[in-house]
Amino acid sequence: QNKAKQNKTKQNKTKQNKAKRRQQQRRATMAGWTAFLNHPAGPKTIHFWAPTFKWGLVVAGLADLNRPAENISYPQSIALSSTGLIWARYSTQIIPVNPNLLLCNVFVAITGIYQLARKLKHDGHL
Repeated sequence: QNKAKQNKTKQNKTKQNKAKRRQQQRRATMAGWTAFLNHPAGPKTIHFWAPTFKWGLVVAGLADLNRPAENISYPQSIALSSTGLIWARYSTQIIPVNPNLLLCNVFVAITGIYQLARKLKHDGHL
C-alpha cells in the first residue's frame, strides 16, 4: 500500500513536471512569435512583405530551368543577376537588418547567374 502511494505520488509529480514544461514551451513560443511580429522588419512592415513577394522572382527563375537554353534572354539573366547581387549587398548595410531580403536577393542572383551560364554554354562561350 505504501509503494502504491509512492508510485501515485511519482506519477503526479511527473504529470506536474510535464505540464510545467509544456507551459514553459508555450510561453517561449509566444515570446518568439511576439518578437517576430514586432521586429522592425516583421510582418507589420513593408520590410517584410516586399522581399516576401520578391521570392516570386526566384520561383519564376526556377520554373525557367525547364526552358530550352536557346530561349533564355541575356538581358533578363544579366538584370536578375546584377540586381540580386546589388540588393543582397544593400540588405547587409541597412537598418533594420533584414535576413529575408538578403536571402531572397542571393537566390535571385543565383538563379540569374545559373541561367546566364546555361545560355553562355549553349552559345559556345563557356
